[in-house]
Amino acid sequence: MIPALVVIAYLGVVLYIGIFAFRRAPGGEQAEGYFLANRSLGQYVFLLSLFGTNMTAFTILGSAGHAFANGIVTYGLMGSSSAFIIPVTLYLFGTRVWALGKRHGFMTPVQMYRDRWECGHIGTAIFALQAALLVPYIVIAVMGGGTTLSAVSGGVVPYWFGGAIVAAVVMSYVFFGGMRGTAWVNTFQTVLFLTFGAAAIVFIGVSIGGFPQAMERLLGSPESAPLLTRERIPPRFFFSYMLIPLSSIMFPHISIFCLTARRMGQFRKTVIFYPLCILAIWLPCTFLGLAANAMTDVPAIDAKLEARAELAAERDSLTAEETASLQRAAAGDDVIILMLEYYAPLWLAGLLGAGIMAAVMASDSQILALSTMFTEDVFTYYGGTSRFGPAVQVQTGRLFVVLIALVAYVIALNVPPGIFGLAVQYAFSGFTSMLPLLVAALFWRGSTKWGALAVVIWTAVTMAGIALLQAVVSAPPPGVTVPVWTLAGTEIITRTPGGTDVLGFMPVLPMLIGSSLLMVVVSWLTPKPATHTLSRYFPEQNQPPRP
Repeated sequence: MIPALVVIAYLGVVLYIGIFAFRRAPGGEQAEGYFLANRSLGQYVFLLSLFGTNMTAFTILGSAGHAFANGIVTYGLMGSSSAFIIPVTLYLFGTRVWALGKRHGFMTPVQMYRDRWECGHIGTAIFALQAALLVPYIVIAVMGGGTTLSAVSGGVVPYWFGGAIVAAVVMSYVFFGGMRGTAWVNTFQTVLFLTFGAAAIVFIGVSIGGFPQAMERLLGSPESAPLLTRERIPPRFFFSYMLIPLSSIMFPHISIFCLTARRMGQFRKTVIFYPLCILAIWLPCTFLGLAANAMTDVPAIDAKLEARAELAAERDSLTAEETASLQRAAAGDDVIILMLEYYAPLWLAGLLGAGIMAAVMASDSQILALSTMFTEDVFTYYGGTSRFGPAVQVQTGRLFVVLIALVAYVIALNVPPGIFGLAVQYAFSGFTSMLPLLVAALFWRGSTKWGALAVVIWTAVTMAGIALLQAVVSAPPPGVTVPVWTLAGTEIITRTPGGTDVLGFMPVLPMLIGSSLLMVVVSWLTPKPATHTLSRYFPEQNQPPRP
């Protein structure tokens, strides 16, 4: 119970930091002060909070769980590609979003889209889709918080109560502290979970007699040797994952964070240090998840391995309920916590558990982003601020924070485990599909609001189709695929244990191709924005030629 008490004490510290920021924040009752910290975040707070808000339960719990099931290839799937692609998108897109926000006073991406394409209700459609795609990511944090507190307390704190505590703490400091409180908390949490990565791999490595021995045990077994290769991930599927980090800049909380920097020069150091931060957290988590396969002396992990073996051996004779039960038993999202419980002293397990919780709780900026978008893109746009005043505008944002936290908690109680898969299938794939919106708005003067609407409809329809397909066709056991649509002997759409494949690729690839084509074709066929609007975004193209 000591680790759980340490984690709860940590939650108290986080709550204090957020509320302290509220008391210290200048202009905290004004919209720009509450939602954007007056665009005044310094270099290190900007870097650490931006990185921290991108590293959630998906990073620590999800990556370790995925590595537990699939092996070292997990780092290649997301870690290495994210270390390159995310900084590039921050440089190419984030700096331009910052400059436009500073120049025109934008507080959300939707405000920019509305102004750029002279669209009103289409902007509302963009808001609705972004909100729908962001909710699963917030749900992941609540699930991760419930899983963490339940594990570090040895089951004394049930999953539902752990999730409720996390949701309540995050809701409270976002409610009071706004963007400044969120940034301060994220900075503190980022330092904590980066320290956790190094400490966890050192202490667990020493406790098991060194990782080389664990790797030798895995290599010596025919069942576990493939975990040290890319063998379990087909090449097309592996390639698809390289597109997932493109979603980062499209997440509203990342775009909004780009608006909080004091100077554009702060992006330079962020781009330089971001890959190093990725390495510092992704490599330990992936390696620990992989090494867990050799830790049969941990009873809970051994039970997971037995459930996985039973799934593989008896998959043809199991009922759907038995398969689902074994899949839950074999899920690896909590393997790092189980290793800490078993190998680390109680006080250290508590501190490292707090480090895990730090990453899990990065949903604060996502909740604040949804609140900002609702307040600015719906409440203010449709006349709420002009009718009721700026003070009511901020209070509306705070009430929306409470609503989002409650909705996320209710959903978290009713979704199956599997943090990695949930994030990839819905949030990441959907936001990657929306990338043509940002590219076209910033770089193509010929893009139109109807092209933007086509992208929104395409993304919504494909995401709904994937969800419907996976609801109708149950997930097969590991190692088995179910053809859904076959044409001329070729499997076009396939139901897999982890989701859906299209010609062997993840759905994100055809989704991105489709949205890109629709943006181009529909924009070619529809009227362009007015010249005076385009001149606000492409001034160099409106200057007369030099003599």
